[in-house]
This record gives sequence, structure tokens and C-alpha cells, in this order.
Amino acid sequence: MRAAKAMRDGKSGAAAGQAAAKTCLIVDDSRVIRKVSSKIAKSLGYVPIEAQDGMEALARCKQAMPHLVLTDWNMPEMDGIEFVKQLRAIPTAHAPTVVFCTSNSEAADIHQGIGAGADDYIVKPFDEAALRAKLEKLGRG
Repeated sequence: MRAAKAMRDGKSGAAAGQAAAKTCLIVDDSRVIRKVSSKIAKSLGYVPIEAQDGMEALARCKQAMPHLVLTDWNMPEMDGIEFVKQLRAIPTAHAPTVVFCTSNSEAADIHQGIGAGADDYIVKPFDEAALRAKLEKLGRG
């Protein structure tokens, strides 16, 4: 029945199913890191969306709130801390899980990132297994 309605609406069954897909916004000023992170996100069942800085990421979140956000800390235009603070101020029906993915590894940095509104923190470089473990811990894996 749903497929028939989707066809009437001009959508294929696959397109109708994609509406419910889990999305992961990857925010990093490095194109290489975004591509690697996108590959990992796909392997974990997410549809990756990319942004090169906090300003672009915030605009994407206002357009459509992702399920998961992986963000770098050090970026031009708007850094990860400011992005997360502004993201958390957006009224939304579902708040995304936010994980800092950064080379900032001092305890004070981790506390600052969590204090800004991140759910967790992973230090670069990370791999699929490390990210999967973080997400499972957060109930998103």
C-alpha cells in the first residue's frame, strides 16, 4: 500500500524509504577527513552529509536536522565549539547525537567540548571500529 502511494506521489519505493534514513552530518574543513568520515558513516548505516565549517553546518541543520553530527573543533568561519552551542539552541523535535572528532586531546578540551553540548569525543585519527564503539555506547550504533 505504501509503495502504491509512493508511486502515485512520483516516488519509487526506494525513494520513499530514504526519507526515514539516518543522516550523519560531517563537519570538517579537511575534504580528505570528510571523505574518510563519510565512508565510515556509510558503513555504519548513515547517509552522510558534509559541511566544511560551522556556518555551513548550522545552515544544513536548520534545513534538516541530522540524527548524528561528527564535528571537528578547529575550523575557519565558525569553530566546532561555537557550532555545537548554536546547534543546541535550535528548537527541534529530536536533538542529534554530537561527537567531536578532533586532534585536541587534552582533558580540558574534552571537558569544554562536552560542556558546549557534545555527547562524546573521539580523537583523530579514528577508524570505523572506534567510531562504532562510541556510537554503540551512546545507543546510536
